[in-house]
Amino acid sequence: MVKIGIIGGSGLDDPDILKNKQEKETSTPFGKPSSFLTIGKIGNVDVVILARHGKKHTITPTEVNYRANIHALKQEGCTHIFATTAVGSLKEEIERGDLVIIDQFIDFTKHREISFYESFEDGPKHTSMAEPFNKFLREKLIETCKELKYKMHEKGTVITIEGPRFSTKAESKLFRMWGADIINMSIAPEVILANEAGIPYAAIAMSTDYDCWREGEESVSWEQILSVFHSNSKKVVDLLIKVIPKIK
Repeated sequence: MVKIGIIGGSGLDDPDILKNKQEKETSTPFGKPSSFLTIGKIGNVDVVILARHGKKHTITPTEVNYRANIHALKQEGCTHIFATTAVGSLKEEIERGDLVIIDQFIDFTKHREISFYESFEDGPKHTSMAEPFNKFLREKLIETCKELKYKMHEKGTVITIEGPRFSTKAESKLFRMWGADIINMSIAPEVILANEAGIPYAAIAMSTDYDCWREGEESVSWEQILSVFHSNSKKVVDLLIKVIPKIK
């Protein structure tokens, strides 16, 4: 049976989209997840929503317990995960409010627990990460964006930085040289852990700003991110409502 986990990103931590909603507190061998689980249905599909930064956005990107979050969704029986995230654009053509269906990541974090495997006592564990975002889920997201006539980029490389500070101009320009298309603070190690847990994972990114590389453009601020995300968040909610019944 399909059960979809939704990990809410900035500005979309607990959308009121579930029928028969109930809340469940849980714990894992890796500690408590960022929030209690909100369980319900979209259409006839069981859905579990987890707020990545806590219900009131009180947990910084570095301090999120990514292992507990992914393990909690696995414990709850989630068969697939959709993540939502606000991102900065590192390309002219990715404009504010655009959606990006991420296909690759660069992990530039430094202080996070990035694996469930703390030892090799039971043998080496090296998870393939060549294609970290599930192809089937990505195809369904792309197809549904087209149906909804959303401005969307069918692929994109996200670089995840530590945060909570934003980039320097030098860093922003470097990330562009590395081939990153967008930047955020949360996809890694989340996607890594989902792959280790064997749960197909895809991410819907919404561009909210141009980081700080663009000449003549005001540098990113938290207020700017929230403003753009909130004014466009209905797109992400409608996309989830329409795509989830397609997952079989």
